[in-house]
Amino acid sequence: MSVNQQTHTGPPYGQPQPGYQGYQQPAYGGQPLPGVPHSQYGAYNGPMPGYQQPVPPQGYFPSLGFPSKGSPVSLNSDTSLAPNFIGSVRAPSTSGTSLSSGHLGYSPFGQGDVQNGIPASTAPMQRLPASQPFLPGSAPVPVSQTSMFQQYGPPPASVQQLSNHMAGMTIGSTSTSAPPPAGLGYGAPRPPTMPGPPLPGQTAAGPPTSQPNHVSSPPPPPSTLSGPHPGPPMSGLHGPPPPTHPPQPGYQMQQNGSFGQVRGPQPNYGGAYPGTPNYGSQPGPPPPPKRLDPDSIPSPQLNELPPQQKPRHRIDPDAIPSPIQVIEDDRSNRGSEPFVTGVRGQVPPLVTTNFLVKDQGNASPRYIRCTSYNIPCTSDMAKQSQVPLAAVIKPLATLPPDETLPYLVDHGESGPVRCNRCKAYMCPFMQFIEGGRRFQCCFCSCVTEVPPHYFQHLDHTGKRVDFYDRPELSLGSYEFLATVDYCKNNKFPSPPAFIFMIDVSYNAVKSGLVRLICEELKSLLDYLPREGNMEESAIRVGFVTYNKVLHFYNVKSSLAQPQMMVVSDVADMFVPLLDGFLVNVNESRAVIVSLLDQIPEMFADTRETETVFGPVIQAGLEALKAAECAGKLFIFHTSLPIAEAPGKLKNRDDKKLINTDKEKTLFQPQTSFYNNLAKDCVAQGCCVDLFLFPNQYLDVATLGIVTYQTGGSIYKYAYFQLETDQGRFLNDLRRDVQKEVGFDAVMRVRTSTGIRATDFFGAFYMSNTTDVEMAGLDCDKTITVEFKHDDKLSEDSGALLQCALLYTSCAGQRRLRIHNLSLNCCTQLADLYRNCETDTLINYLAKYAYRGVLNSPVKTVRDALINQCAQILACYRKNCASPSSAGQLILPECMKLLPVYLNCVLKSDVLQPGPEVTTDDRAYIRQLVTSMDVAETNVFFYPRLLPLTKADVDSDSLPAAIRNSEERLSKGDIYLLENGLNIFVWVGVNVQQGLIQNLFGVSSFSQISSTLNTLPVLENPFSKKVRSIVDMLQVQRSRYMKLIIVKQEDKLEMLFKHFLVEDKSLTGGASYVDFLCHMHKEIRQLLS
Repeated sequence: MSVNQQTHTGPPYGQPQPGYQGYQQPAYGGQPLPGVPHSQYGAYNGPMPGYQQPVPPQGYFPSLGFPSKGSPVSLNSDTSLAPNFIGSVRAPSTSGTSLSSGHLGYSPFGQGDVQNGIPASTAPMQRLPASQPFLPGSAPVPVSQTSMFQQYGPPPASVQQLSNHMAGMTIGSTSTSAPPPAGLGYGAPRPPTMPGPPLPGQTAAGPPTSQPNHVSSPPPPPSTLSGPHPGPPMSGLHGPPPPTHPPQPGYQMQQNGSFGQVRGPQPNYGGAYPGTPNYGSQPGPPPPPKRLDPDSIPSPQLNELPPQQKPRHRIDPDAIPSPIQVIEDDRSNRGSEPFVTGVRGQVPPLVTTNFLVKDQGNASPRYIRCTSYNIPCTSDMAKQSQVPLAAVIKPLATLPPDETLPYLVDHGESGPVRCNRCKAYMCPFMQFIEGGRRFQCCFCSCVTEVPPHYFQHLDHTGKRVDFYDRPELSLGSYEFLATVDYCKNNKFPSPPAFIFMIDVSYNAVKSGLVRLICEELKSLLDYLPREGNMEESAIRVGFVTYNKVLHFYNVKSSLAQPQMMVVSDVADMFVPLLDGFLVNVNESRAVIVSLLDQIPEMFADTRETETVFGPVIQAGLEALKAAECAGKLFIFHTSLPIAEAPGKLKNRDDKKLINTDKEKTLFQPQTSFYNNLAKDCVAQGCCVDLFLFPNQYLDVATLGIVTYQTGGSIYKYAYFQLETDQGRFLNDLRRDVQKEVGFDAVMRVRTSTGIRATDFFGAFYMSNTTDVEMAGLDCDKTITVEFKHDDKLSEDSGALLQCALLYTSCAGQRRLRIHNLSLNCCTQLADLYRNCETDTLINYLAKYAYRGVLNSPVKTVRDALINQCAQILACYRKNCASPSSAGQLILPECMKLLPVYLNCVLKSDVLQPGPEVTTDDRAYIRQLVTSMDVAETNVFFYPRLLPLTKADVDSDSLPAAIRNSEERLSKGDIYLLENGLNIFVWVGVNVQQGLIQNLFGVSSFSQISSTLNTLPVLENPFSKKVRSIVDMLQVQRSRYMKLIIVKQEDKLEMLFKHFLVEDKSLTGGASYVDFLCHMHKEIRQLLS
């Protein structure tokens, strides 16, 4: 396809093509697509220029699936033809041999292994190629495809027939396409803008219509939409039947690996391959990439089609890499065997695959995931490929119940054994020498004496005889009990404290929030985190309320009633009491309950609307300093702090700055006050968790700074309404209070000679270039680390990472958690590209881009992202793929989803906001994504879409997911979409009445309420199944997702469509097909 020309894509906003009953089939080449805009390829920014009605070229190209492995999606183009076309031929697949269980069970410490620690694998481990060269006589393994998609008939049988088809097609001829029928259900154009949130000073008449990426309360019922109202759905429209041809043998490979004319029949291969191949497991050598030539794509005669079905050339969406297929294939190939970490440089299964990990010397992928598991030996090679070398580390990750938590090792007063020079901790890769009296460091090669108490003899292979008895010699992850030398001021820490700080201004009291929090805390305090077998939590608690002044409460157990002390001099904050502010819950229970009963009554008649914020954090910090302990502040806050006090803010929200050079200021804090305060908090180990309940602009970019730099979490509930939002808020609060957290934490990443950690992303503070400091680090937070070369690496020794986290547990115990990982090194670029992990790469690129918007215009950041990915793919094309015409897009197997996922990042609200996305939303999302793990960014950028009507009510499994595009939706079905922050349930207008009754308990579509925020509990199998799916998804995510019911053609549908990320977006974001063409163009420019 000549990507320099304008591409014909789906109709604007994904309207259905006329001639469809519902959306059952994906759009295939034979439909006219009325009103399709030309996409002008600029730099992929801003909304598309005005829509013209293009002239559709004739010809029909049924898609035949996506060729695989190295296997390029071949976007063929021949620059001499103007409107070219794309299609692709299914490649046969043989599902590759996954690692035999024999191999997995292999003990990493083999016969006569003189090396200590973990051996490098003899054959490099990598994901399985999707398809091997096809051998006559081997039948392809069919992969079942979702029943919704229609299969196309086999292609024409002979060379003669092919050329007839080609002759009957006039490239570039015009044909008139019928206008869409007036009353088609989705015929109405979308209104151009939606009402946004009220400007400061206005009263909020109701919540704004949509807040994409994360969502506040659903808006009040619509009055009218600006734009023609959708008419009634027309029935009786059916698409043409797929063309049928006599069955015929498949295409044979030519010598150069391209598909050409049919040569002769091949045994056992009848017609088009029925499914998409498998990717995953550990691969063999890559087959030659398969390609397409324009001449090999069959096209039926134009006169075979009804008059209004004169086609236009477009890439068939089924012919380009499908995230759903890749995820399914990895599940089937790699979900059954445990992932054993005993081999260096193994690429783990995808984050979307359920698998068991067995630690045999490398850290589990639940703790560390890398962008590549085979890194270039030289910096020149790394620069050439442009693949960032990064690790996403989640040091306190929660493990599933069937995996073992890291063992705690206590070496007594001498503490952990470390290298004398680089201070690396003892690990499986250290080499014992001289009969076990000394060890050579695997990071810096320095030789260190083994302390007498740690001495042990070596066996005949040079390994210590106590090897399997010591976690630090045989496992990738473990903990050491830290000695007093690892503690502040050389004394052991006190148990941490939790301080609950509640905004009692007019908004908070009026909305019912204050009463709700007080009621919840009465029971929640019984669930404070505690060490494994402790009877009660060691954490002490304190309470503060505030508006323009602060109220501290003495809840000492000896008091009959709580005492309140008011500090009105907020300019010079101090804590008015020491004894009785932080208490043990069980000892002071009666006084605490009495206080929580009284707070809502005390402030019930308040008229105070102004709040302070800076002094609230200062008060909590001072209280922890006075108690000489670390801890966490839980702050419940409702409005912009405009009262006279340190940290006072002004309303600086300005939509006019979007797409200007000053846009970056919207993401920056408006004062340095909070940066300085954050620094003080980190020094004390004071972590801040922020629960925000705004009705208008709140300046999340500034208020969130302390939370962000102390390692805390932000939760935001815009337009909080008790009846709709309390469930979500309470679930978030419970989880936040109960989750495992380490206090006063410092993390350092050490690497073996040749690479070093140079850059860090996440919620933390750094006072030097090596130590990541966090007042608090919980089980959901990740730190992303980028590595650069400072010397050559060798293929033999590979590269090593050691992440050491020093922290205080919730019982006040000082600990070190160690994670080790060994990677392969390569001199061939092909080995790098074969061992990459696209999900981790996208996680890194999103964080890199989201940090970039702080200092650069958003357009610059977007262009840099597109350019870097084009360079990655161009380098592969130039150095790893076999020679072919420039008209073909060739993607590495491990990175074939890079374009679709990258497009999702580019279309996200931070980088391309719609008019209804608030500045606060963008700042919130930016902070949220920066500490997400790989599984969270995966579903956040490419949401999961499940057809609920296809769910098997008798099994525990989820229905097979479908791709995020409107043309995959059928009017007769119900779908669920989740992205980690929201769950949408979309109901088609033609859903059977029985299903509506079973799920919603009402008798018709029109009676379903869009304001529902939970599904009614009904006693029937379908209702139980759907609710169990929702519960299952809620458990998997770190935040409680907001449930939103979307009826087809309702105004909330605009918001839902924002998440159908393969389609063109309202904000001007490209569709997946368009973006793939754009990437192809960029790659060709780089290659030429």
